[in-house]
Amino acid sequence: MTAGREYKLEERQTPADVDPQQFRDIGYQLVEDIAMLLESIRKRPLTPGETVSDVRNALRAEESLPRNGTDAGQLLSEVTELLLDHSLLNGHPRYFGYISGSPAPLGILADMLASAVNPNVGAWILSPMASEMESQALRWIAELVGFPQGGGVLVSGGNVANMLGFWAARTTMARWDLRTSGMRSELGRTMRAYGSKGMHTWIEKAADLSGLGSDSVRWVDTDSEGRLNISVLQEQVESDLAAGDLPFLVIGTGGSVSTGAVDPLPALRELCDDFGMWFHVDGAYGAFAAAANEASADLKGLALADSLALDPHKWLYTPLEAGCTLVRDPKALMATFSYHPEYYHFDEEANNYFEHGLQNSRGFRALKVWLVLKHIGREGYVRMMGEDIELARRFYEIAEDHPELEAFTHSLSISTYRFVPRDLAGRTGQQQVSGYLDQLNREIQDRMEKGGQAFVSNAVLNDTYVLRMCIVNFRTTLEDVVALADITTDLGRQVDEEMRPKELIR
Repeated sequence: MTAGREYKLEERQTPADVDPQQFRDIGYQLVEDIAMLLESIRKRPLTPGETVSDVRNALRAEESLPRNGTDAGQLLSEVTELLLDHSLLNGHPRYFGYISGSPAPLGILADMLASAVNPNVGAWILSPMASEMESQALRWIAELVGFPQGGGVLVSGGNVANMLGFWAARTTMARWDLRTSGMRSELGRTMRAYGSKGMHTWIEKAADLSGLGSDSVRWVDTDSEGRLNISVLQEQVESDLAAGDLPFLVIGTGGSVSTGAVDPLPALRELCDDFGMWFHVDGAYGAFAAAANEASADLKGLALADSLALDPHKWLYTPLEAGCTLVRDPKALMATFSYHPEYYHFDEEANNYFEHGLQNSRGFRALKVWLVLKHIGREGYVRMMGEDIELARRFYEIAEDHPELEAFTHSLSISTYRFVPRDLAGRTGQQQVSGYLDQLNREIQDRMEKGGQAFVSNAVLNDTYVLRMCIVNFRTTLEDVVALADITTDLGRQVDEEMRPKELIR
Protein backbone atom coordinates (compact mmCIF):
# COMPACT_ATOMS: atom_id res chain seq x y z
CA MET A 1 0.00 0.00 0.00
CA THR A 2 1.30 3.44 -0.95
CA ALA A 3 2.14 5.60 2.06
CA GLY A 4 -0.40 8.32 2.80
CA ARG A 5 -3.18 6.74 0.73
CA GLU A 6 -5.84 4.27 1.68
CA TYR A 7 -7.33 1.99 -0.97
CA LYS A 8 -10.51 0.04 -0.24
CA LEU A 9 -10.02 -2.89 -2.55
CA GLU A 10 -12.83 -4.87 -0.94
CA GLU A 11 -15.42 -2.57 -2.51
CA ARG A 12 -13.58 -1.23 -5.49
CA GLN A 13 -15.12 1.72 -7.33
CA THR A 14 -13.31 2.67 -10.51
CA PRO A 15 -13.75 5.62 -12.89
CA ALA A 16 -13.84 3.20 -15.84
CA ASP A 17 -17.08 1.52 -14.84
CA VAL A 18 -20.59 2.74 -15.66
CA ASP A 19 -23.67 1.90 -13.62
CA PRO A 20 -25.78 -0.69 -15.52
CA GLN A 21 -28.85 1.57 -15.58
CA GLN A 22 -26.82 4.51 -16.83
CA PHE A 23 -25.31 2.22 -19.45
CA ARG A 24 -28.82 1.31 -20.61
CA ASP A 25 -29.86 4.95 -20.75
CA ILE A 26 -26.90 6.23 -22.70
CA GLY A 27 -26.83 3.11 -24.86
CA TYR A 28 -30.49 3.51 -25.83
CA GLN A 29 -29.81 7.14 -26.67
CA LEU A 30 -26.82 6.22 -28.82
CA VAL A 31 -28.86 3.64 -30.74
CA GLU A 32 -31.57 6.27 -31.23
CA ASP A 33 -29.01 8.77 -32.55
CA ILE A 34 -27.58 6.19 -34.96
CA ALA A 35 -31.06 5.22 -36.12
CA MET A 36 -31.81 8.89 -36.79
CA LEU A 37 -28.57 9.12 -38.82
CA LEU A 38 -29.59 6.15 -40.95
CA GLU A 39 -33.09 7.55 -41.37
CA SER A 40 -31.91 11.01 -42.39
CA ILE A 41 -28.67 10.22 -44.22
CA ARG A 42 -30.10 11.02 -47.66
CA LYS A 43 -31.10 14.51 -46.48
CA ARG A 44 -27.80 15.27 -44.78
CA PRO A 45 -24.82 16.90 -46.50
CA LEU A 46 -22.42 14.17 -47.55
CA THR A 47 -19.59 16.16 -46.01
CA PRO A 48 -19.44 19.51 -44.17
CA GLY A 49 -16.57 20.57 -46.44
CA GLU A 50 -14.56 22.01 -43.57
CA THR A 51 -10.88 22.86 -43.43
CA VAL A 52 -8.42 21.08 -41.19
CA SER A 53 -8.48 24.09 -38.87
CA ASP A 54 -12.29 24.01 -38.69
CA VAL A 55 -12.29 20.40 -37.54
CA ARG A 56 -9.45 20.88 -35.08
CA ASN A 57 -11.18 23.87 -33.58
CA ALA A 58 -14.40 21.90 -33.21
CA LEU A 59 -12.49 19.20 -31.35
CA ARG A 60 -10.48 21.72 -29.34
CA ALA A 61 -7.42 19.68 -30.25
CA GLU A 62 -5.01 21.86 -28.28
CA GLU A 63 -6.52 20.91 -24.93
CA SER A 64 -4.30 18.88 -22.63
CA LEU A 65 -5.52 15.64 -21.12
CA PRO A 66 -8.19 16.46 -18.48
CA ARG A 67 -7.07 15.94 -14.91
CA ASN A 68 -10.48 14.58 -13.99
CA GLY A 69 -12.94 12.58 -16.00
CA THR A 70 -16.25 13.57 -17.62
CA ASP A 71 -19.73 12.17 -17.07
CA ALA A 72 -20.23 9.23 -19.44
CA GLY A 73 -23.64 10.34 -20.73
CA GLN A 74 -22.53 13.89 -21.37
CA LEU A 75 -19.35 12.70 -23.06
CA LEU A 76 -21.07 10.23 -25.37
CA SER A 77 -23.61 12.88 -26.36
CA GLU A 78 -20.84 15.35 -27.17
CA VAL A 79 -18.78 12.92 -29.23
CA THR A 80 -21.85 11.74 -31.16
CA GLU A 81 -22.57 15.33 -32.15
CA LEU A 82 -18.94 15.90 -33.15
CA LEU A 83 -18.85 12.84 -35.38
CA LEU A 84 -22.24 13.38 -37.00
CA ASP A 85 -21.57 17.06 -37.73
CA HIS A 86 -17.92 16.85 -38.83
CA SER A 87 -17.59 13.61 -40.83
CA LEU A 88 -17.73 12.50 -44.43
CA LEU A 89 -20.60 10.00 -44.59
CA ASN A 90 -19.53 7.21 -46.92
CA GLY A 91 -22.89 5.54 -46.36
CA HIS A 92 -24.55 8.47 -48.14
CA PRO A 93 -26.24 7.39 -51.40
CA ARG A 94 -24.26 9.98 -53.39
CA TYR A 95 -20.86 8.90 -52.15
CA PHE A 96 -19.13 7.67 -55.32
CA GLY A 97 -15.54 8.15 -54.18
CA TYR A 98 -12.87 5.85 -52.77
CA ILE A 99 -14.04 2.29 -52.36
CA SER A 100 -15.71 2.01 -48.96
CA GLY A 101 -18.99 0.16 -48.83
CA SER A 102 -22.05 1.58 -47.15
CA PRO A 103 -22.11 -0.12 -43.72
CA ALA A 104 -24.99 -2.54 -43.23
CA PRO A 105 -27.00 -1.71 -40.06
CA LEU A 106 -26.48 -5.18 -38.60
CA GLY A 107 -22.74 -4.75 -39.00
CA ILE A 108 -22.94 -1.55 -36.95
CA LEU A 109 -24.53 -3.43 -34.07
CA ALA A 110 -22.05 -6.28 -34.52
CA ASP A 111 -19.14 -4.03 -33.62
CA MET A 112 -20.86 -3.11 -30.36
CA LEU A 113 -21.54 -6.75 -29.46
CA ALA A 114 -18.00 -7.78 -30.42
CA SER A 115 -16.56 -5.09 -28.15
CA ALA A 116 -18.80 -6.17 -25.27
CA VAL A 117 -17.60 -9.79 -25.35
CA ASN A 118 -14.09 -8.62 -26.30
CA PRO A 119 -12.56 -11.96 -27.29
CA ASN A 120 -8.91 -12.09 -28.31
CA VAL A 121 -9.23 -13.95 -31.62
CA GLY A 122 -5.55 -14.85 -31.67
CA ALA A 123 -5.88 -18.15 -29.83
CA TRP A 124 -8.87 -20.47 -29.86
CA ILE A 125 -8.84 -20.94 -26.09
CA LEU A 126 -9.24 -17.18 -25.65
CA SER A 127 -12.06 -16.95 -28.22
CA PRO A 128 -13.70 -20.32 -28.90
CA MET A 129 -16.94 -19.15 -30.51
CA ALA A 130 -15.37 -16.11 -32.14
CA SER A 131 -12.65 -18.28 -33.71
CA GLU A 132 -15.23 -20.71 -35.08
CA MET A 133 -17.29 -17.83 -36.46
CA GLU A 134 -14.21 -16.48 -38.24
CA SER A 135 -13.50 -19.91 -39.71
CA GLN A 136 -17.09 -20.20 -40.92
CA ALA A 137 -17.08 -16.67 -42.36
CA LEU A 138 -13.90 -17.48 -44.29
CA ARG A 139 -15.50 -20.62 -45.73
CA TRP A 140 -18.59 -18.63 -46.72
CA ILE A 141 -16.48 -15.96 -48.43
CA ALA A 142 -14.53 -18.59 -50.37
CA GLU A 143 -17.75 -20.29 -51.41
CA LEU A 144 -19.33 -16.99 -52.46
CA VAL A 145 -16.53 -16.11 -54.89
CA GLY A 146 -15.77 -19.67 -55.99
CA PHE A 147 -12.34 -19.97 -54.35
CA PRO A 148 -11.15 -23.42 -53.15
CA GLN A 149 -11.70 -24.19 -49.46
CA GLY A 150 -8.10 -23.84 -48.30
CA GLY A 151 -7.09 -21.48 -45.53
CA GLY A 152 -7.42 -17.83 -44.68
CA VAL A 153 -7.59 -15.06 -42.14
CA LEU A 154 -9.40 -11.76 -41.64
CA VAL A 155 -7.24 -8.64 -41.48
CA SER A 156 -7.65 -4.86 -41.46
CA GLY A 157 -7.98 -4.24 -45.19
CA GLY A 158 -6.65 -4.69 -48.70
CA ASN A 159 -3.07 -3.59 -48.09
CA VAL A 160 -2.48 -6.16 -45.35
CA ALA A 161 -4.54 -8.84 -47.12
CA ASN A 162 -2.36 -8.51 -50.20
CA MET A 163 0.84 -8.38 -48.17
CA LEU A 164 0.01 -11.69 -46.51
CA GLY A 165 -0.34 -13.26 -49.95
CA PHE A 166 2.97 -11.67 -50.99
CA TRP A 167 4.80 -12.97 -47.93
CA ALA A 168 3.32 -16.46 -48.32
CA ALA A 169 4.55 -16.44 -51.92
CA ARG A 170 8.03 -15.25 -50.93
CA THR A 171 8.41 -17.94 -48.26
CA THR A 172 7.01 -20.73 -50.43
CA MET A 173 8.90 -19.90 -53.62
CA ALA A 174 12.30 -19.15 -52.09
CA ARG A 175 14.75 -21.95 -52.80
CA TRP A 176 16.31 -21.77 -49.36
CA ASP A 177 15.19 -21.43 -45.74
CA LEU A 178 14.27 -17.78 -46.00
CA ARG A 179 12.62 -17.61 -42.58
CA THR A 180 15.86 -18.57 -40.84
CA SER A 181 18.57 -16.96 -42.95
CA GLY A 182 16.61 -14.16 -44.61
CA MET A 183 17.60 -12.68 -47.93
CA ARG A 184 21.35 -13.05 -47.43
CA SER A 185 21.36 -16.64 -48.68
CA GLU A 186 20.66 -15.38 -52.19
CA LEU A 187 22.89 -12.34 -52.41
CA GLY A 188 23.27 -11.24 -55.98
CA ARG A 189 20.03 -12.87 -57.07
CA THR A 190 16.90 -10.72 -57.10
CA MET A 191 13.49 -12.18 -56.41
CA ARG A 192 11.04 -10.64 -58.88
CA ALA A 193 7.32 -9.87 -58.56
CA TYR A 194 5.19 -8.87 -61.55
CA GLY A 195 1.95 -6.95 -61.95
CA SER A 196 0.28 -4.47 -64.25
CA LYS A 197 0.90 -0.74 -64.27
CA GLY A 198 -2.65 -0.43 -62.98
CA MET A 199 -1.79 -2.46 -59.89
CA HIS A 200 -2.38 -0.91 -56.46
CA THR A 201 0.56 0.62 -54.61
CA TRP A 202 0.42 -1.97 -51.80
CA ILE A 203 3.00 -3.94 -53.78
CA GLU A 204 5.64 -1.29 -53.14
CA LYS A 205 5.04 -1.49 -49.39
CA ALA A 206 5.19 -5.28 -49.49
CA ALA A 207 8.44 -5.38 -51.46
CA ASP A 208 9.96 -2.72 -49.21
CA LEU A 209 8.97 -4.36 -45.92
CA SER A 210 9.99 -7.80 -47.19
CA GLY A 211 13.57 -6.75 -47.76
CA LEU A 212 13.36 -7.09 -51.54
CA GLY A 213 13.09 -3.37 -52.24
CA SER A 214 10.60 -1.72 -54.56
CA ASP A 215 12.99 -2.09 -57.51
CA SER A 216 12.32 -5.83 -57.42
CA VAL A 217 8.80 -5.18 -58.76
CA ARG A 218 8.22 -5.28 -62.51
CA TRP A 219 5.37 -3.04 -63.64
CA VAL A 220 4.03 -4.58 -66.83
CA ASP A 221 2.36 -2.58 -69.60
CA THR A 222 -1.39 -2.80 -70.02
CA ASP A 223 -3.56 -3.07 -73.10
CA SER A 224 -6.12 -0.53 -74.29
CA GLU A 225 -8.61 -1.80 -71.67
CA GLY A 226 -6.18 -1.44 -68.75
CA ARG A 227 -5.50 -5.20 -68.52
CA LEU A 228 -2.06 -6.69 -67.99
CA ASN A 229 -0.39 -7.55 -71.30
CA ILE A 230 0.46 -11.27 -71.20
CA SER A 231 3.03 -11.22 -74.02
CA VAL A 232 4.93 -8.34 -72.42
CA LEU A 233 4.86 -10.17 -69.08
CA GLN A 234 6.27 -13.35 -70.60
CA GLU A 235 9.08 -11.45 -72.31
CA GLN A 236 9.97 -9.75 -69.02
CA VAL A 237 10.02 -13.02 -67.06
CA GLU A 238 12.21 -14.69 -69.68
CA SER A 239 14.57 -11.71 -69.67
CA ASP A 240 14.87 -11.79 -65.87
CA LEU A 241 15.55 -15.53 -65.86
CA ALA A 242 18.28 -15.03 -68.41
CA ALA A 243 19.80 -12.36 -66.15
CA GLY A 244 19.92 -14.82 -63.24
CA ASP A 245 16.99 -13.38 -61.29
CA LEU A 246 14.35 -15.46 -59.50
CA PRO A 247 10.81 -14.67 -60.71
CA PHE A 248 8.54 -15.86 -57.90
CA LEU A 249 5.20 -14.03 -58.05
CA VAL A 250 2.64 -12.74 -60.54
CA ILE A 251 -0.14 -10.49 -59.26
CA GLY A 252 -3.36 -10.34 -61.20
CA THR A 253 -5.84 -7.56 -60.54
CA GLY A 254 -9.47 -8.50 -60.08
CA GLY A 255 -10.95 -5.04 -60.49
CA SER A 256 -8.47 -2.16 -60.55
CA VAL A 257 -9.17 0.81 -58.30
CA SER A 258 -9.01 3.29 -61.18
CA THR A 259 -11.30 1.72 -63.75
CA GLY A 260 -12.40 -1.70 -62.46
CA ALA A 261 -10.30 -3.45 -65.11
CA VAL A 262 -9.87 -7.22 -64.67
CA ASP A 263 -6.66 -8.88 -65.81
CA PRO A 264 -6.83 -12.12 -67.86
CA LEU A 265 -6.59 -14.26 -64.74
CA PRO A 266 -6.86 -17.76 -66.36
CA ALA A 267 -4.03 -16.89 -68.75
CA LEU A 268 -1.91 -15.64 -65.84
CA ARG A 269 -2.44 -18.98 -64.07
CA GLU A 270 -1.10 -20.80 -67.14
CA LEU A 271 1.95 -18.55 -67.30
CA CYS A 272 2.67 -19.08 -63.60
CA ASP A 273 2.48 -22.85 -64.11
CA ASP A 274 4.86 -22.63 -67.08
CA PHE A 275 7.48 -20.72 -65.10
CA GLY A 276 6.90 -22.17 -61.62
CA MET A 277 5.63 -18.98 -59.98
CA TRP A 278 3.04 -18.20 -57.30
CA PHE A 279 -0.18 -16.64 -58.59
CA HIS A 280 -1.81 -14.02 -56.37
CA VAL A 281 -4.97 -12.05 -57.17
CA ASP A 282 -5.65 -8.62 -55.74
CA GLY A 283 -9.43 -8.70 -55.62
CA ALA A 284 -9.81 -6.23 -52.76
CA TYR A 285 -12.48 -4.38 -54.70
CA GLY A 286 -13.77 -6.66 -57.42
CA ALA A 287 -13.45 -10.22 -56.16
CA PHE A 288 -16.94 -10.40 -54.66
CA ALA A 289 -18.42 -9.58 -58.06
CA ALA A 290 -17.31 -13.06 -59.16
CA ALA A 291 -20.56 -14.17 -57.54
CA ALA A 292 -22.64 -11.83 -59.69
CA ASN A 293 -24.52 -13.03 -62.74
CA GLU A 294 -22.56 -10.58 -64.91
CA ALA A 295 -19.15 -11.90 -63.83
CA SER A 296 -16.73 -12.50 -66.69
CA ALA A 297 -14.71 -15.66 -67.19
CA ASP A 298 -11.60 -13.60 -66.44
CA LEU A 299 -12.92 -12.54 -63.05
CA LYS A 300 -14.08 -16.05 -62.20
CA GLY A 301 -10.48 -17.06 -62.89
CA LEU A 302 -9.58 -15.82 -59.40
CA ALA A 303 -10.53 -19.35 -58.32
CA LEU A 304 -7.25 -20.49 -59.93
CA ALA A 305 -5.04 -18.32 -57.71
CA ASP A 306 -2.69 -19.56 -54.99
CA SER A 307 -3.78 -16.63 -52.83
CA LEU A 308 -6.52 -14.03 -53.00
CA ALA A 309 -7.06 -10.71 -51.24
CA LEU A 310 -10.55 -9.25 -50.88
CA ASP A 311 -12.26 -6.67 -48.66
CA PRO A 312 -15.59 -7.34 -46.94
CA HIS A 313 -15.71 -3.64 -46.05
CA LYS A 314 -16.08 -2.90 -49.74
CA TRP A 315 -18.65 -5.07 -51.52
CA LEU A 316 -19.90 -7.03 -48.54
CA TYR A 317 -21.05 -3.70 -47.06
CA THR A 318 -19.51 -4.33 -43.62
CA PRO A 319 -18.21 -1.46 -41.49
CA LEU A 320 -14.48 -0.80 -41.56
CA GLU A 321 -12.15 -2.58 -40.88
CA ALA A 322 -12.51 -5.94 -42.59
CA GLY A 323 -10.07 -7.39 -45.13
CA CYS A 324 -9.47 -11.03 -45.98
CA THR A 325 -6.69 -13.26 -47.28
CA LEU A 326 -7.55 -16.68 -48.73
CA VAL A 327 -4.95 -19.29 -49.71
CA ARG A 328 -5.32 -22.47 -51.75
CA ASP A 329 -2.91 -24.44 -49.54
CA PRO A 330 -4.24 -24.39 -45.95
CA LYS A 331 -0.67 -24.67 -44.64
CA ALA A 332 0.73 -21.72 -46.59
CA LEU A 333 0.00 -19.00 -44.04
CA MET A 334 1.19 -21.06 -41.08
CA ALA A 335 4.39 -21.91 -42.92
CA THR A 336 4.95 -18.18 -43.29
CA PHE A 337 3.86 -16.77 -39.92
CA SER A 338 3.73 -19.47 -37.24
CA TYR A 339 6.17 -19.52 -34.33
CA HIS A 340 5.77 -21.42 -31.07
CA PRO A 341 7.44 -19.85 -28.02
CA GLU A 342 7.51 -21.98 -24.89
CA TYR A 343 4.81 -19.95 -23.14
CA TYR A 344 2.23 -20.73 -25.87
CA HIS A 345 0.24 -23.80 -24.91
CA PHE A 346 -2.65 -23.85 -27.35
CA ASP A 347 -4.69 -26.64 -28.89
CA GLU A 348 -3.07 -27.33 -32.25
CA GLU A 349 -6.24 -28.94 -33.62
CA ALA A 350 -8.07 -25.62 -33.43
CA ASN A 351 -7.51 -22.53 -35.57
CA ASN A 352 -5.20 -20.27 -33.60
CA TYR A 353 -5.23 -17.24 -35.85
CA PHE A 354 -2.04 -15.71 -34.48
CA GLU A 355 -0.32 -18.37 -36.60
CA HIS A 356 -1.98 -17.19 -39.82
CA GLY A 357 -0.86 -13.57 -39.99
CA LEU A 358 0.90 -10.63 -38.38
CA GLN A 359 -1.22 -10.12 -35.25
CA ASN A 360 -1.17 -12.01 -31.99
CA SER A 361 -3.90 -10.02 -30.25
CA ARG A 362 -6.81 -9.76 -32.67
CA GLY A 363 -10.21 -8.13 -32.35
CA PHE A 364 -13.47 -9.84 -33.26
CA ARG A 365 -13.86 -8.26 -36.72
CA ALA A 366 -15.28 -11.56 -37.93
CA LEU A 367 -18.61 -10.99 -36.18
CA LYS A 368 -19.79 -8.20 -38.49
CA VAL A 369 -18.69 -10.23 -41.52
CA TRP A 370 -20.42 -13.38 -40.28
CA LEU A 371 -23.61 -11.52 -39.37
CA VAL A 372 -24.08 -9.65 -42.63
CA LEU A 373 -23.30 -12.77 -44.67
CA LYS A 374 -25.92 -14.73 -42.77
CA HIS A 375 -28.41 -11.86 -42.79
CA ILE A 376 -28.16 -11.04 -46.51
CA GLY A 377 -27.33 -14.46 -47.99
CA ARG A 378 -25.88 -15.29 -51.39
CA GLU A 379 -28.90 -14.25 -53.44
CA GLY A 380 -29.14 -10.93 -51.62
CA TYR A 381 -25.53 -10.14 -52.44
CA VAL A 382 -25.87 -11.22 -56.06
CA ARG A 383 -28.86 -8.90 -56.47
CA MET A 384 -27.27 -5.90 -54.73
CA MET A 385 -23.94 -6.17 -56.56
CA GLY A 386 -25.79 -6.57 -59.84
CA GLU A 387 -27.74 -3.39 -59.11
CA ASP A 388 -24.53 -1.49 -58.25
CA ILE A 389 -23.00 -2.61 -61.55
CA GLU A 390 -26.13 -1.68 -63.50
CA LEU A 391 -26.31 1.78 -61.90
CA ALA A 392 -22.67 2.48 -62.83
CA ARG A 393 -23.41 1.33 -66.39
CA ARG A 394 -26.44 3.61 -66.53
CA PHE A 395 -24.26 6.54 -65.46
CA TYR A 396 -21.79 5.71 -68.23
CA GLU A 397 -24.65 5.80 -70.73
CA ILE A 398 -25.89 9.13 -69.33
CA ALA A 399 -22.38 10.61 -69.67
CA GLU A 400 -22.03 9.14 -73.16
CA ASP A 401 -25.24 10.82 -74.31
CA HIS A 402 -24.71 14.12 -72.47
CA PRO A 403 -23.50 17.06 -74.62
CA GLU A 404 -21.20 18.35 -71.85
CA LEU A 405 -19.87 15.07 -70.45
CA GLU A 406 -17.35 12.72 -72.02
CA ALA A 407 -17.52 9.04 -71.02
CA PHE A 408 -14.27 7.08 -70.87
CA THR A 409 -14.59 3.63 -69.29
CA HIS A 410 -17.02 1.34 -67.53
CA SER A 411 -16.11 -1.90 -65.75
CA LEU A 412 -17.76 -3.57 -62.76
CA SER A 413 -19.30 -0.70 -60.76
CA ILE A 414 -16.83 1.99 -61.85
CA SER A 415 -17.35 4.55 -64.62
CA THR A 416 -14.96 7.34 -65.59
CA TYR A 417 -15.87 10.60 -67.30
CA ARG A 418 -15.13 14.31 -67.43
CA PHE A 419 -16.82 17.63 -68.07
CA VAL A 420 -16.11 19.25 -71.43
CA PRO A 421 -17.68 22.63 -72.31
CA ARG A 422 -19.69 22.44 -75.50
CA ASP A 423 -17.51 24.85 -77.46
CA LEU A 424 -14.33 22.90 -76.55
CA ALA A 425 -15.69 19.45 -77.41
CA GLY A 426 -14.15 19.50 -80.88
CA ARG A 427 -10.78 20.77 -79.67
CA THR A 428 -9.88 18.23 -76.97
CA GLY A 429 -6.86 17.03 -78.97
CA GLN A 430 -5.18 20.44 -78.74
CA GLN A 431 -2.49 20.51 -76.05
CA GLN A 432 -3.64 23.80 -74.52
CA VAL A 433 -7.28 22.67 -74.40
CA SER A 434 -6.30 19.30 -72.96
CA GLY A 435 -4.30 20.93 -70.17
CA TYR A 436 -7.16 23.28 -69.38
CA LEU A 437 -9.67 20.45 -69.23
CA ASP A 438 -7.44 18.66 -66.69
CA GLN A 439 -7.39 21.80 -64.51
CA LEU A 440 -11.12 22.31 -64.96
CA ASN A 441 -12.03 18.78 -63.86
CA ARG A 442 -9.64 18.91 -60.91
CA GLU A 443 -11.45 22.02 -59.72
CA ILE A 444 -14.85 20.40 -60.30
CA GLN A 445 -13.78 17.46 -58.15
CA ASP A 446 -12.44 19.75 -55.42
CA ARG A 447 -15.61 21.83 -55.25
CA MET A 448 -17.82 18.77 -55.34
CA GLU A 449 -15.93 17.26 -52.40
CA LYS A 450 -16.36 20.43 -50.36
CA GLY A 451 -19.95 21.10 -51.42
CA GLY A 452 -21.51 18.04 -49.78
CA GLN A 453 -23.90 17.21 -52.63
CA ALA A 454 -21.88 14.30 -54.01
CA PHE A 455 -18.37 12.88 -53.86
CA VAL A 456 -16.23 11.39 -56.66
CA SER A 457 -12.55 10.55 -56.97
CA ASN A 458 -10.33 10.67 -60.05
CA ALA A 459 -8.17 8.61 -62.37
CA VAL A 460 -5.53 9.45 -64.95
CA LEU A 461 -6.09 7.60 -68.24
CA ASN A 462 -3.47 8.04 -70.97
CA ASP A 463 -2.33 11.28 -69.32
CA THR A 464 -5.92 12.58 -69.16
CA TYR A 465 -7.40 13.62 -65.82
CA VAL A 466 -10.87 12.12 -65.48
CA LEU A 467 -13.52 11.93 -62.78
CA ARG A 468 -14.27 8.50 -61.39
CA MET A 469 -17.52 7.29 -59.84
CA CYS A 470 -17.77 3.95 -58.05
CA ILE A 471 -20.87 2.39 -56.50
CA VAL A 472 -20.61 -0.10 -53.63
CA ASN A 473 -23.64 1.28 -51.87
CA PHE A 474 -27.00 -0.40 -51.35
CA ARG A 475 -28.64 3.01 -50.77
CA THR A 476 -27.75 4.48 -54.16
CA THR A 477 -30.59 4.72 -56.68
CA LEU A 478 -31.00 5.85 -60.29
CA GLU A 479 -32.06 9.25 -58.97
CA ASP A 480 -28.63 9.67 -57.37
CA VAL A 481 -26.84 8.64 -60.56
CA VAL A 482 -28.82 11.16 -62.61
CA ALA A 483 -28.14 13.81 -59.97
CA LEU A 484 -24.38 13.22 -60.23
CA ALA A 485 -24.47 14.13 -63.91
CA ASP A 486 -26.44 17.30 -63.11
CA ILE A 487 -24.15 18.27 -60.22
CA THR A 488 -21.08 17.78 -62.43
CA THR A 489 -22.43 19.90 -65.28
CA ASP A 490 -23.67 22.68 -62.98
CA LEU A 491 -20.27 22.88 -61.30
CA GLY A 492 -18.52 22.58 -64.65
CA ARG A 493 -20.32 25.54 -66.16
CA GLN A 494 -19.65 27.64 -63.07
CA VAL A 495 -15.96 26.76 -62.86
CA ASP A 496 -15.45 27.16 -66.61
CA GLU A 497 -16.92 30.66 -66.48
CA GLU A 498 -14.49 31.58 -63.71
CA MET A 499 -11.35 29.79 -64.94
CA ARG A 500 -11.41 29.85 -68.75
CA PRO A 501 -8.21 31.47 -70.12
CA LYS A 502 -8.87 34.33 -72.51
CA GLU A 503 -7.02 32.61 -75.35
CA LEU A 504 -9.52 29.74 -75.26
CA ILE A 505 -12.56 32.02 -75.54
CA ARG A 506 -14.00 32.29 -79.03
